[in-house]
Amino acid sequence: MALGLRRRRGGRVVVAGLAAVAAVAAGVLAAGPAAAANLLTNPGFETGTTAGWTCDSGAVVSTPVHSGSNALASTAAGAKNGRCAQTVSVLPNTKYTVSAWVRGNPVYLGITGGGSTWTAAANYTQLSLSFTSAATQTSAELYVHGWYGAGTFTVDDLVLDGPGGGGDNPGGGAPSAPGNPSVGAVTANSIALSWGAATGTVTGYKVYEGSALKATVTGTSATISGLTACTTHGFAVTAYNDKGESARSQEASATTPGCPDTGLPKHALIGYLHASFANGSGYIKMADVPDSWDIINLSFGEPTSVTSGDIRFTQCPVAECPSVESEADFIAAIRAKQAKGKKVLISIGGQNGQVQLTSTAARDKFVSSVSAIIDKYGLDGLDVDFEGHSLYLNSGDKDFRNPTTPVVVNLIAALKTLKAKYGAKFVLTMAPETFFVQVGYQFYGGTSAGDNRTGSYLPVIHALRDALTVLHVQDYNSGPVTGLDNQYHTMGGADFHIAMTDMLRAGFPVANTGFTFPGLRDDQLGFGVPAAVSAGNGHTAPAAVQQALTCLVKGQGCGSYTLRGGTSPNLRGLMTWSINWDRYYNWEFQNAHRPFLNALP
Repeated sequence: MALGLRRRRGGRVVVAGLAAVAAVAAGVLAAGPAAAANLLTNPGFETGTTAGWTCDSGAVVSTPVHSGSNALASTAAGAKNGRCAQTVSVLPNTKYTVSAWVRGNPVYLGITGGGSTWTAAANYTQLSLSFTSAATQTSAELYVHGWYGAGTFTVDDLVLDGPGGGGDNPGGGAPSAPGNPSVGAVTANSIALSWGAATGTVTGYKVYEGSALKATVTGTSATISGLTACTTHGFAVTAYNDKGESARSQEASATTPGCPDTGLPKHALIGYLHASFANGSGYIKMADVPDSWDIINLSFGEPTSVTSGDIRFTQCPVAECPSVESEADFIAAIRAKQAKGKKVLISIGGQNGQVQLTSTAARDKFVSSVSAIIDKYGLDGLDVDFEGHSLYLNSGDKDFRNPTTPVVVNLIAALKTLKAKYGAKFVLTMAPETFFVQVGYQFYGGTSAGDNRTGSYLPVIHALRDALTVLHVQDYNSGPVTGLDNQYHTMGGADFHIAMTDMLRAGFPVANTGFTFPGLRDDQLGFGVPAAVSAGNGHTAPAAVQQALTCLVKGQGCGSYTLRGGTSPNLRGLMTWSINWDRYYNWEFQNAHRPFLNALP
């Protein structure tokens, strides 16, 4: 699971993936009004400003231009790609054409969730594409951007051609989009919402959860009832009149209370135990694992082949681990840990355990074989540690809320089946690398010709968010990752753990899709670090780990970073690879962090 030793979490795949993904454009965020035939406002920047556009570094220039007096010049430098974007109202099930004259190396033109194109040209060259709006789509976002570090590019004479939707009620049409909703009172079965009024003639408002209409009201508030306890919901609002319906607001999300007690402490210490193999850190008997560890992940269950779904777990063989205990003693030690309130899980995957559930047969075999392991050893649940090429997204699989790639869909179905089989006390944890989660803010595998694994855990996390006990992303063996401050963060210091965890608490727009991944509850979040310098790249000194925990839990000592998701007083805790490496280094990790976690409020 770290570099250089058998079954350590590998970093080379992640770094290579980040290099490969540099061939694809990043996503964009925007807002703006709509007009008539060319639906774009200020399409040639002839106002002398960027009015109507949302730009991270754009400015209007008088030369070079394609036509008229002005053009847009934007610079891709540092963590910014010079993006400019505008959102307009459109009609459902309608074809639109898009074009722009661009100059620079390279320049991208696209519709969020609807395709993109690019060119690298020394002189103005026209880019064009077309898209058809979806059955319920009422808005579209057009964007242009360059590539990181490639310098300044220019854009002129943009067109998004087709019939307009709502917009700002020009000529007495549909009303404008209402203000973004805010969450009010939340109970175990209801969520209250309120929003700013739309402009124009307004008959009423519609509240949607995904594509489902949840309420129709005449005022600017609604309470959505009939919800289930401990479930997360996201709502968007439209305004309507007899002329049509506006574009949707942004989503507001909330989680109903009433989550079951899993028996974990408020702040837990989570570690992986090398149970099926030995490496340079040595073997530890289950009975000898200190009681400081609240969740013990047995490493690893691995498949008989990549696509079989048939997971097997065996204790380390005597030839490899001369001190291995008998199966009976191993099971007895698990029972003893559980009697003290500890949770023992089977961890599936790891660096060498590639698992691709490409078929329903593999899905069903995964469920039956994992169940057999849980039942044989009397385990408390499952840790999903899929790495390498286990998860990926097929081209066009752009909506993390409704994935279509078989390896993703089948894993989601398998995990839901296991959760339903074992009930509310079933502990489900996940340990993805940053490449498969937070990197989805910049690159999403289903939208591009780059690495199709980027962000591929997001559909799984989202689908299982109401069943998920702890998500502890591996904050190690990672390349630099862009945080919500749009700055690169590098592993090994408090800043990395703060920024990466904050992304999961606040939620974030998923690149090039137009969809936002909602944040998780704070009690579902932890972060992972190597126990020692030999355990993986990105080892963080205890003082820096504790600085990150203090920032996340209390909002103190955050340095220059501002928490977008607010404090997380119920942050679940800290994960490490591994218990074995911690013992090898005289329990430095455990001795530093167990007392610190206990002292947190």
